[in-house]
Amino acid sequence: MIGLYLITHGSYGESLIQCACHVLNRRPAQIVQLGVAAQDDPTDLLPYARQLLSLADSGDGVLIMTDIYGATPANIALKLLQPGRIEGLAGVNLPMLMRALTYRDKGMETLLARATQGGRDGVLNILNH
Repeated sequence: MIGLYLITHGSYGESLIQCACHVLNRRPAQIVQLGVAAQDDPTDLLPYARQLLSLADSGDGVLIMTDIYGATPANIALKLLQPGRIEGLAGVNLPMLMRALTYRDKGMETLLARATQGGRDGVLNILNH
């Protein structure tokens, strides 16, 4: 099973995980998060970020999801990526996380496609649906 790792601003990642726990009525396995505070030095966080990565990886790889591309959490994630094994997506939201939880046993390529699609398709005008 592919591990999931959220690197986000503040407590956003843990909040998403708690929402997923509410929906699933349990805490999923192999999911970790790193919340980055404004005062954190990214260089100092990198060794801890690598340690958390190893906790999420059982040998099948890890999908790292971050909130805003180009921001500090995404820049930390970029330093952890290994194409095909440790992949990353920016723009994490609850639909993306739920889709990632659903498809993480289907291989990295499928997981990337489905999680991206879930994040994108989860944004819609509810008045028109």
